Amino acid sequence: MLNDSFASNVQTVTVLGATGSIGASTLDVLGQHPDRFRVHALTASTSSAALRDQCLIHRPTLAVLADDRDEAWLRAELHGAGLATEVRSGAAALLEVVEAAEVDVVMAAIVGAAGLLPTLAAVRAGKRVLLANKEALVMSGALFMQEVTRHDAVLLPIDSEHNAIYQCLPSGGRDGLADAGVTQLLLTASGGPFRGWSADQLESVTPEQACAHPNWSMGRKISVDSATLMNKGLELIEACWLFNARPEQIEVVVHPQSVIHSMAAYSDGSVIAQLGNPDMRTPIAFGLAWPDRIAAGVERLDLFRVARLDFEPANEAAFPCLRLARDAMLAGGTAPALLNAANEVAVEAFLDGRLGFTGIARVVESVLEACDVGRADELEVILDEDARARRVAERYLTR
Repeated sequence: MLNDSFASNVQTVTVLGATGSIGASTLDVLGQHPDRFRVHALTASTSSAALRDQCLIHRPTLAVLADDRDEAWLRAELHGAGLATEVRSGAAALLEVVEAAEVDVVMAAIVGAAGLLPTLAAVRAGKRVLLANKEALVMSGALFMQEVTRHDAVLLPIDSEHNAIYQCLPSGGRDGLADAGVTQLLLTASGGPFRGWSADQLESVTPEQACAHPNWSMGRKISVDSATLMNKGLELIEACWLFNARPEQIEVVVHPQSVIHSMAAYSDGSVIAQLGNPDMRTPIAFGLAWPDRIAAGVERLDLFRVARLDFEPANEAAFPCLRLARDAMLAGGTAPALLNAANEVAVEAFLDGRLGFTGIARVVESVLEACDVGRADELEVILDEDARARRVAERYLTR
């Protein structure tokens, strides 16, 4: 059920992770519709200069930094420019800007496990949550979806693949796959920058190569996840929770053009697909305006220019992260949280030059083998297991 304020013409939006690629795209869409949206708060981790520039344009009520080192600097910059924007910092401030009564919509775009607590707080506050932080569901899927129902929140997926599936299913999949006559979800993947490479070729991959995605503009961490196919593995886990699907009901299909964003197969033989240019403003606009449609500033898809659509299976021998993610979902409990934490540590080590590209999967697999899987029905347990997996991963890196 939507908040009463959703019925008004202007909706108030908080953007978590405003300076990242999803946050910037969200602000672009918001800026195109000043008659429909007002920015309540923008948050960032440490990108204080970028947050300042966004505040000067969008004039939010609050600006929040996760780190307090630049709080005074940002406050002086904004007040010196004549803005009345209140500047705060820290975890408590992050929670308050999603829980505020005047906030209707929360864009959850903080990358990684750091996004779990504020995203969960938005759900518990009964907001419309635009979920671009897949790790929140990967880490705490059962708990998270339980809280969505308990607090009557509206959860709309923003990842292009999940947003596509949502659009391909009756009622966004809320009635269950079987009741809708859906037999399979087809999760598309571009294949990343190393599609077709062998395991031997991947040994020498550099961070610069891994971050050069052929179709999408993304942050460095997500770009590496896309290159290892871990991003697709995390999306598989997320899809299971969003659409109440089993891992065996989801097939990953490599589609290098990134024009079909995902599909749903039905029992009568029909396959329904959602198509569009690879631009995150499309699913963002869908989430902001739902159940209406608004312009996103995205060029209309020209099928004659695309000309062809190719499909191939994922190579899990060369890209084992996809298999590891599926196995973690099948194991259940805390296994997905362990997987995510180990991957975050391994990707950071790769970007810092402390680990080779193919070492990412080895770190993740070693952590999963070293850690027992427990129940994931309490937030404290999930966070403890996340921390434990990070310690085990760091030990693996320093041995």
